Amino acid sequence: MKITFMGAGSTVFSRNVIGDCMCSEALRDSVFALYDIDGVRLEESRTILESMRNTMGGHGKIECYLGVENRKDALRGANFVINAIQVGLYDPCTIIDFEVPKKYGLRQTIADTLGIGGIMRALRTIPVMDDFARDMEQVCPDAYFLNYTNPMAMLSGYMQRYTGVKTVGLCHSVQVCSESLLNEVGMQDKLEGRKELIAGINHMAWLLEIRDKDGNDLYPEIKARLESNNYKLDDKECGNKVRLEYIKNFGYYCTESSEHNAEYNMFYIKSNYPELIEKYNIPLDEYPRRCIRQIEGWKKEYAELLESGVKAHERSHEYASRIMEAIVTSKAYQIGGNVLNSDHLISNLPAEACVEVPCLVNGSGIHPCHVGALPVQCAAMNMTNINVQLLTIEAARTRKKEHIYQAAMLDPHTGSELDIDTIKKMVDDLIEAHGSYLPEYE
Repeated sequence: MKITFMGAGSTVFSRNVIGDCMCSEALRDSVFALYDIDGVRLEESRTILESMRNTMGGHGKIECYLGVENRKDALRGANFVINAIQVGLYDPCTIIDFEVPKKYGLRQTIADTLGIGGIMRALRTIPVMDDFARDMEQVCPDAYFLNYTNPMAMLSGYMQRYTGVKTVGLCHSVQVCSESLLNEVGMQDKLEGRKELIAGINHMAWLLEIRDKDGNDLYPEIKARLESNNYKLDDKECGNKVRLEYIKNFGYYCTESSEHNAEYNMFYIKSNYPELIEKYNIPLDEYPRRCIRQIEGWKKEYAELLESGVKAHERSHEYASRIMEAIVTSKAYQIGGNVLNSDHLISNLPAEACVEVPCLVNGSGIHPCHVGALPVQCAAMNMTNINVQLLTIEAARTRKKEHIYQAAMLDPHTGSELDIDTIKKMVDDLIEAHGSYLPEYE
């Protein structure tokens, strides 16, 4: 079996996912094909993974493929392809995503999923992933494409609608959603055996049901505890206020963190209400800071690993190895997957939207589960994001600049802060600043 990792220079993440595979008896003898366009980072990943492989019994084989000219060979004959690329990296593209909008007074926190930053990230990533798809259709047409790259719904949605590749989008937030809420409200005794239903869109999927091991609804107690302490708005240390207030205003908790969700709507980052930033503990410019910390942290960690050696890996909560294992062994496993809504899995969201729903994985593949209608207010919140996602995909498909303008105009945060003419000027500046990282638009 062959497992290909696109963007293997993402060393920490490739170590987690491939390390997970090495923990699985069904996967550990695979050929692990590492692909990247950065030779230094690819070599770092090879060094770490070879050391880990030897530490864990020497199973399998690691192969490296550097550069676009070797991409088809990396993919050739693959059974599974894991995607974790970052087109344009932190420098220059993430810096551009933050600094150009800032000149127009538009502030962001993460900018990798929605907002003007998410739009630009999708537009520079979709052409690269489309190239991956064309290669896969030729050299591994039956492979599963497990996408971890953001913006998840835009990238996975494009692949699902406009390529023949079997694609599922995977995130980390579904697995930890209910646990984070129960920890937040001091109900850790309800963690074991809990039952939940999560559905919506990536980074804004809703915890629709949460029950204890005996089937009792936990939401009434959760809400009572939050109401009694004003949804932690008075707690200066709480970094989860946006999501907790979602429960107050929309009735349900959602999957992704508050620093993400603060920029997915028109409520919290507002230049005319600067006091909201402190009130809700919103970390503006968080992603650039995080990138710098991660870059410096990896340099230090890599040096330490070279000196002290790599320890055996403990399997993480990432879905990728569990999906591959379920398909290979025919032992069923449930995930929260990002899939096309073409079968009206969520009946009050569009068929062309990429939705996040429970999926059963077994020997015959990945099977999304029908959820039905979301609560109206939850579907409405999702639609404010889906509008932007669909228009961004349309822009990438048609190469028409007007669709980029429209996506930005309809983005909840951007549209609530800037007028239409300013939005268009900002988009033009972003396109110019990205240069060759974007294709030409009419």
